[in-house]
Amino acid sequence: MRSVSQFLLIFSTFFLAWVLMIIPLPHQWQWLRPEWLTLVLIYWVFILPQSVGVITGWCVGLVMDVLGGVLIGQHALAMAIVAYFAYVLRNRLRTFPFWQQALIVFVLVGLGELILLLVQWLIGQPPRTALYWASTFSSVLFWPWLYRLLRMYERKLLH
Repeated sequence: MRSVSQFLLIFSTFFLAWVLMIIPLPHQWQWLRPEWLTLVLIYWVFILPQSVGVITGWCVGLVMDVLGGVLIGQHALAMAIVAYFAYVLRNRLRTFPFWQQALIVFVLVGLGELILLLVQWLIGQPPRTALYWASTFSSVLFWPWLYRLLRMYERKLLH
């Protein structure tokens, strides 16, 4: 029974992240949208690495590609690589203070954004402005609240 509730909790958080990623925002606020999907993926790789990993990252990235109407595989590649590095770093991060964890999350989200930027450059899309990186900064600002919120629900529903 625990695995069913665990699956439902993980899927519902990814579903909410997809919704938050595709909700239309005013044009001037588009750059500040946090990378919700990347943050949720990092959280679950840190907390439940036996259930969420590179393959999950690939799958949620593919769904994001379809939802965003972009080149199939670009988010999938970025999410899989972010999931891999989150998995590799997960044991070290548990000993770090929260501000250092946020710094690592900043690097992981930035890595995902860099991969997306490189794929877009390779397919000939015009270069982005420096505002492209604003979502990385806003993601780190939301990380503490997202972490605590997901941790609260995860403990309540799975323990």
